[in-house]
Amino acid sequence: MINKLTSKIKKTNAPIVVGLDPMLNYVPEHIQKKAYAEYGETLAGAAEAIWQFNKAIIDTTYDLIPAVKPQIAMYEQFGVEGVMAYKKTVDYAKSKDLVIIGDVKRGDIGSTSAAYAVGHLGKVQVGSNTYAGFDEDFATVNPYLGSDGINPFIDVCKEHNKGIFVLVKTSNPSSGEFQDRLVDGKPLYEIVGEQVAKWGEQHMGDEYSYVGAVVGATYPEMGKVLRKVMPKTYILVPGYGAQGGKGADLVHYFNEDGLGAIVNSSRGIIAAYKQEAYAKFGAENFADASRQAVVDMIEDISTAIQNR
Repeated sequence: MINKLTSKIKKTNAPIVVGLDPMLNYVPEHIQKKAYAEYGETLAGAAEAIWQFNKAIIDTTYDLIPAVKPQIAMYEQFGVEGVMAYKKTVDYAKSKDLVIIGDVKRGDIGSTSAAYAVGHLGKVQVGSNTYAGFDEDFATVNPYLGSDGINPFIDVCKEHNKGIFVLVKTSNPSSGEFQDRLVDGKPLYEIVGEQVAKWGEQHMGDEYSYVGAVVGATYPEMGKVLRKVMPKTYILVPGYGAQGGKGADLVHYFNEDGLGAIVNSSRGIIAAYKQEAYAKFGAENFADASRQAVVDMIEDISTAIQNR
């Protein structure tokens, strides 16, 4: 699957991923009203509104982008109905030939880790049949429990041609409370990055490993160091746009071949119509605003890479 992601990035010239992290207040009123008219102001109504919102954004952006990244928490808050909307979103994006990065941030050990891996990336045995649960292409994984938590994911990835992105240096302000602590003279995030590179050696694609890393756009100097530590690792870069990251900040996340990183924007794209720059589209044309935000993001990052 890392080969497909790399190929689609080359084809689209768009090293970006659209984060499908919908809050209800991102969903225009006319979408909500239609969903509530059918399902009432219920969890099912909220889930329907989110699903229709996602579908419209996918329909207007899928030809420009290689991947989407739904954040499962935004769906889980609506219970079972929300999780069903998550699954519908994954399946629909896959029908458009998009790569799916399930932002699930799982982290456990042993049989529990294996169950998470099977549920999101593998197939579960039911009698004489096997079924793919959520069936994303990649999943985000928390490495805090060490190799006991990561190896079950790698095993499933090898079996099903899937991949993971391991949290290394996250974009949130308090990430340094643990991740920046010095251990034997090195910041912890660098030690984790070194381990990610080692894990990646177990499952290599043609150019890059199936074991990727998450490194926030808000810490470009650290990203520069980690790029050298993990030369064959694809870096998923959150924090673009709404969290302050810009294309010029991100050039060091990419290798000399212009590959090696994929930059995420969530509300900067899906809620673009709420921004002054795209207000002309209005709530009725929210998806068109999202498309324009994608076009602008591609140009920003591509120009920065070319001019570095």
